[in-house]
Amino acid sequence: MDIRKWGNDSGITIKIDYEKCAGHSECVDVRPMSIYELVDGKATPPNIAECIECCACVAACPAEAIEHSSC
Repeated sequence: MDIRKWGNDSGITIKIDYEKCAGHSECVDVRPMSIYELVDGKATPPNIAECIECCACVAACPAEAIEHSSC
C-alpha cells in the first residue's frame, strides 16, 4: 500500500492512495483554490495551506484515491 499523507497547522490532512491515483488531474482542475498539482503523474497537495475544505477534490477523483479530513 502506498498512501501518502500531508497536513497543515490548521489540522487539515489529505491522504492520497498512490496505488489508485492514475493522474487524471480532476483534483487539479476542479478545485477553487490551487491546492493540487501532478508530480510524476500523481496528485500532490503542495499548497494545502490554501485549502478551504470544500471537498471538491474528493468528489471529483474518479479513482477515489483522495481522503480529506474534512470530508
